[in-house]
Amino acid sequence: MPRARYKQLVDAYAADIRAGRLAPGTRLPTHRELAAREGLALVTATRVYAELEAMGLVSGETGRGTFVREAGLPAGLGMDQQATAEGTVDLSFNYPVLPGQADLLRGAMRQLALSGDLDALLRYQPHGNRPHERASIARHLRARGLRLPADRVLMVSGAQHGLAVAAMALLRPGDVVAVDALTYSGFKAVAESQRLELAPIAATAQGPDLQALQHLCRTRRVRALYAMPTLQNPLGWVLDDTQRAQLAAIARRHDLLVIEDGAYAFLADDAPPPLAALAPERTVYVSGLSKSVATGLRVGFMAAPGPWMAALQRAIRATTWNTPGVMAAIACAWMDDGTVDRLERDKRRDARARQALAGRVLAGCASIGHPASYFLWLPLGEDVRADQVAMALMQQQVAVSTAEPFAVTQHVPHAIRLALGSVDMDTLRAALEKVRAALAPR
Repeated sequence: MPRARYKQLVDAYAADIRAGRLAPGTRLPTHRELAAREGLALVTATRVYAELEAMGLVSGETGRGTFVREAGLPAGLGMDQQATAEGTVDLSFNYPVLPGQADLLRGAMRQLALSGDLDALLRYQPHGNRPHERASIARHLRARGLRLPADRVLMVSGAQHGLAVAAMALLRPGDVVAVDALTYSGFKAVAESQRLELAPIAATAQGPDLQALQHLCRTRRVRALYAMPTLQNPLGWVLDDTQRAQLAAIARRHDLLVIEDGAYAFLADDAPPPLAALAPERTVYVSGLSKSVATGLRVGFMAAPGPWMAALQRAIRATTWNTPGVMAAIACAWMDDGTVDRLERDKRRDARARQALAGRVLAGCASIGHPASYFLWLPLGEDVRADQVAMALMQQQVAVSTAEPFAVTQHVPHAIRLALGSVDMDTLRAALEKVRAALAPR
C-alpha cells in the first residue's frame, strides 16, 4: 500500500473522530474487516489503528475491539494534574487539609522566626538533612512499626522524590520491576523517566497474586519489587501478616530489591509491620507528610539498609541537594511536638467519614476500597466506557481519574478512581451524587 494511501486513511479516521462524525464509544471494524474493506494487508490495517491509538483517538481492548475515545478528555487524566476550570470539583487528586491547619502553619512560622537557628536555614544542608532532623524522622517511624537508628533514614522533598531517588540510586535502565497490575501512577512516571520495565502482577480480591509473582520471578530477570502493602493506591488493600511474610520470602528467594511505598499507611489502624521490618536488608521504605499533613509541605523520608545510604545521598544531591531547611524545620518540630500524630488521628476519622458518605451516596454501585481510605475504585460494567463517564462528569465540573494512569497491563479496565479527600463534605456529597447519576443505566 503506498504510504500516501495509508496516511490518508489515518487522516480520514482522525478527521471523522475530531469532527464528531464518529462518536465516542463507536466500535470500529476489526482489523480483518478493515483490511478486507480497504484492500489492505492485515499488518497495514493493524498499523492504521496503532497510529490512531498513539494519537489518543482510539483504544484497543482485548476481546472487545477498537473504540473511539472521548477526544475532549485530557490525556493522562489522573497522572498529570490538569488545570481545572474555576468551580470544578477535583476528585482526581487527594490533598486533604483539615480546618485550622493554616493557623498551625502561622504559629509554626512565628515560632521559627523566634528561634536562634535561622542562619543555618539559609545554608546548604547535608544531602539527607541534619542529624537531629533524621532523628526526628526515626522517632516518627516507630509508629509505623520501624525501629532503626537515625543514620538509616534520610529526608527528601516528598515521597514522590523519595521514589525517584530510590530508582535513580539503586536501579539501572532496562531493569525489570514487578508491580501490581493497577499501581500508583507516580511510580509509573518514575519508571518511564528511568527507563525501567514494569512487569504486572495480577490481583486477587485480597491483594497481589503471590503465585503469579513467583512465576514472574522464575521466568524473568526481575530486579526489584514496588509494593504498597498498607492502603494500596488505587485498590486500598492492606496485606495481612501472612501475605507480608510470603512477600518477604519471595524477595529473599529471588534476591529482589524492595521499594515499599507507605504514603497512605498512616490511615490504617493496627496495620501489620511494614515489609521494611520483615526484610530490612533489601527494602527501601518511602513515605512523607503530603497526605498526613499537607501536600504543600514537601517533606518525605526514606529508610534503607546501611550499604545503600551513600548511593541514595548521591541521588538526593543530584536532584535537590537537600530538603529546604525551612520546611524541614517545620516538619520536624511538628513530628517532635505531637502535631503530626494529632493530624494523622484526625485524618483517619476524616477518611472514614468520607468513605461512609461515599458508601451511602453510591449504595448499589460496585466499588473496591478500604473503610479508612481517601480513595475509592469503581469498576464499570461491560457496557460502560470509563472515558465517556469521565467526560460526562467533567462537563458537570467534576474531575475524576480513569484506570488508564494506574494500569500496567495492555488491557486497561473500565473503571474510575475517586479521590475523596480534597473538598469539603457538602461539596463531596454533591459531586458523588453526580457520579452516581453518571453511572446510572441509560
